[in-house]
Amino acid sequence: MKSKVVAILETRVGAHLAEMIERRGGTAMLAPALEEVPDVDPRDVGTLLQEWRCEPFKMVIFQTGVGTRALFAAADALGATQDFHQLLAGALIVVRGPKPTGELSARDVRIDLRAASPFTTETVLSAISEFPMHDSKVLVQRYGATNRELLDALRARGASVREITTYRWSLPQDIRPLVALLDALDQHRVDATVFTSAVQMHNLHTVAENHGRAAQLVAALGRSIVASIGPVCSRALRQYGIEPTFEASPPKLGPLLTALDAALASG
Repeated sequence: MKSKVVAILETRVGAHLAEMIERRGGTAMLAPALEEVPDVDPRDVGTLLQEWRCEPFKMVIFQTGVGTRALFAAADALGATQDFHQLLAGALIVVRGPKPTGELSARDVRIDLRAASPFTTETVLSAISEFPMHDSKVLVQRYGATNRELLDALRARGASVREITTYRWSLPQDIRPLVALLDALDQHRVDATVFTSAVQMHNLHTVAENHGRAAQLVAALGRSIVASIGPVCSRALRQYGIEPTFEASPPKLGPLLTALDAALASG
């Protein structure tokens, strides 16, 4: 990785990832591609709890750590934490990955089902495949965007689905680092680009499209190493005609960096 320029679109742990790359001798180019905007309305949470008391949810699916934490914070602000715990105790609790697992464990919430690695919608659906859904109410903690695939699959099985918003994804207010990345890609100054979520590709393409550079972006990424954290991210890349050079397995930063080292060395 020595002297190689690696573009990072990650926001939350972008600085940590940059440090790991630079420890390996690479040069990190930080270009955060999304911003997590809190979007929890305590009134909506209050309405949800009232609805829950009258018509209990059979299943609750927690998809992200930050969203789980935000939902509990809203319950805390309403003085309804104990009520929330009691309602959760009567439902089947499903988690998508280790981050919501950690948040729920910290709150002493029982977890019934855990999606298998790589913690995708498919593994969530597989985890709950044996449980009848017809006429059942299911609560889904939304992440930065509606998981249409999950909601459609639940409804196709006869479930009544209620989604609770906790935060949403948007473009960063300052998109100058993304524009600078487009310039660097055009000028062949980037050796590898690391994608750690599907929305990063969507947002990068949006910026390129808004600047009349979408075609150049696809061509430029095709000339360099494209690192994908996992299958969901890879699908998003392929939607734009970009084939990932590799996909981390398992979908974690350690295996991602190991594979990136190998790809840069062989390139």
